Amino acid sequence: MGPSPAEGQRPTARGKPRRSGAPPPAPAGVSARFWDLVIAETGPRVRLLDVATGSGRVALAVAPSCAHVLGIERDPALVEEARARATKLELTNVEFLVADADAIEYSELVADGRRPDVVVAHLYLSDAFVERAARALAPGHALAFVALHVDQWRETGRPSRFAYDEERARALLTRCGFAIEHLEVEREVKTFGSVEAGLAAAIGLEERWKTDGRWFRYIKFLEDGGRTLTRSHLVAKARRR
Repeated sequence: MGPSPAEGQRPTARGKPRRSGAPPPAPAGVSARFWDLVIAETGPRVRLLDVATGSGRVALAVAPSCAHVLGIERDPALVEEARARATKLELTNVEFLVADADAIEYSELVADGRRPDVVVAHLYLSDAFVERAARALAPGHALAFVALHVDQWRETGRPSRFAYDEERARALLTRCGFAIEHLEVEREVKTFGSVEAGLAAAIGLEERWKTDGRWFRYIKFLEDGGRTLTRSHLVAKARRR
């Protein structure tokens, strides 16, 4: 790696330093708390790994604050979209790779053999993800994520199989050798005055919920007088011991 920028400056997406100022705002749809936790770990020498990057929303936004960003995603179409967005934004310090986050070893992803300094994931969590992050991160380096909480869409009567509660997440992080610095639940409960308003709030979810039976449970919840719909995410940051 070449010489670091002068003190008080950060690298831009094109590799030129920019003067420090207010941190970049959270991308649309990204937890503000999670974003603050991630930005606190960035810097001109930081190599960041964004797991389950999707179309690169987090990776592209954080790239100007890091030396290098790598996003991995198992959907090739999303990877192509992320690469196209990076090209349009003239970002030269961000890469995207097609990879299964639960199967690949993160420590082997960088060609020069350097481990990532920070591992992040937005709306993705699995035991395998945390285990691989633990193997990739050196002591003192951080992992941050947003995961589905078990209360997500609790009105449907069936939590997502990808959802975690605080106790399970805490046990997983501790077992994998992380010291937890932040763990909280971000919860938003919408209330409605009628069945029709409750149905309108679930537009876009009907097809998926019909597949796994949740749609009919939600209809019954509304018919029985229920008038809420809950979004609930688990936000965490932990440091490798």
